[in-house]
Amino acid sequence: MFGAGVLPNGQPTQYLRERVQTAVNLYKAGRVKKLLMTGDNGATYYNEPRAMRALAMQLGVPEQNIVLDYAGFNTYDSCYRAHAIFKVHNAVLVSQGYHLPRALMTCNALGINSIGIAAAHTSRDYTASYIAREFLSTDKALVQIIAKPLPTVLGNVEPISVSQ
Repeated sequence: MFGAGVLPNGQPTQYLRERVQTAVNLYKAGRVKKLLMTGDNGATYYNEPRAMRALAMQLGVPEQNIVLDYAGFNTYDSCYRAHAIFKVHNAVLVSQGYHLPRALMTCNALGINSIGIAAAHTSRDYTASYIAREFLSTDKALVQIIAKPLPTVLGNVEPISVSQ
């Protein structure tokens, strides 16, 4: 699942809570075996993957079934690293509906056979600003898919084993 912000106190935003809850529901239903939580950890006080892991564990996912990607600074980096670093070939992507088309396009273009599950969206601030952001971000994603730049941080290969 993709990061979606943390509050100044380190707690997940409403969007991120909804993504984690959806992923946990998939895990508990036996639809996924591992949760790859990818997000921004670019500052000492800002850590999306850690916040996602803490919430997923509170909701009952064992720590050994959670994998953290601390360098998922954007959708492209997250998809690129999932394939190159974590050796993901098939994935269920969890995000809100407005983000899923871009996430699916990016992951599929980078070699991950993906399907998407839209997280619940209970907050009322789902406005035109999100749609405008996706419009601009999709243009950027198309350029990235064509040029295939390296992500901000690459790192060592750490394959996810689903048999653990």
